[in-house]
Amino acid sequence: MKYKRILLKLSGESLMGDVGYGIDSNILSHFANEISTVVDEGVEVAIVIGGGNIYRGVQSEGAGFDRVQGDHMGMLATIINGMALQSALESLDIQTRLLTAIRMEQVAEPYIRRKAMRHLQKSRVVIFGGGTGNPYFTTDTAGVLRAIEIEADIILKGTRVDGIYSADPEKDKHAKMFNEINFDEVIKNKLNVMDLTAFTLCQENNLPIRVFNMNPKSNLYKLCKGDNVGTLVK
Repeated sequence: MKYKRILLKLSGESLMGDVGYGIDSNILSHFANEISTVVDEGVEVAIVIGGGNIYRGVQSEGAGFDRVQGDHMGMLATIINGMALQSALESLDIQTRLLTAIRMEQVAEPYIRRKAMRHLQKSRVVIFGGGTGNPYFTTDTAGVLRAIEIEADIILKGTRVDGIYSADPEKDKHAKMFNEINFDEVIKNKLNVMDLTAFTLCQENNLPIRVFNMNPKSNLYKLCKGDNVGTLVK
């Protein structure tokens, strides 16, 4: 396989599938099966998953919540998703550990970098929940931060589209998909890859990003094998 250690970033919204809210069990099962195919090949997998299918902190102010309170509610949503994904993976006999930035020892281990590294070395899938543990930071930023900390080879952003386009492919039929693009071009063209804090962290630490569609079967496997799937940012 091309990559020894990856960080897979999944949006919470991707777990909704067609149900419109919460977790679609079919999508959860699909993700678990996709992850298992690369784990079986010896790839060390860490995962950060958002919480937008349950609660979005950035929308909380409109509902009368304080931003900090809303962001903490969003962090708890990511832990719920992490627990669901952990169960789906363990049903396939894949050893999994959920580590959280917010301490809750009854359901998960607290995030300790050395512990996370050890789990990965023992071929356990590590799920990072609770974002960074701080408000005002997205799960994109949490994903990049953890990827840098665990010395991942690449951050893989699983989405519903095939890669990075010159415009929104759902709105512009003439939008062109990039096979490869550099960090400066993404910023110059104002392409929406991830939030600027996360993106800048990747650029400063020379951490490549690959944006790809997580839904087609075997896409994750092909990507880890070295096939040209999605868009590479480096």
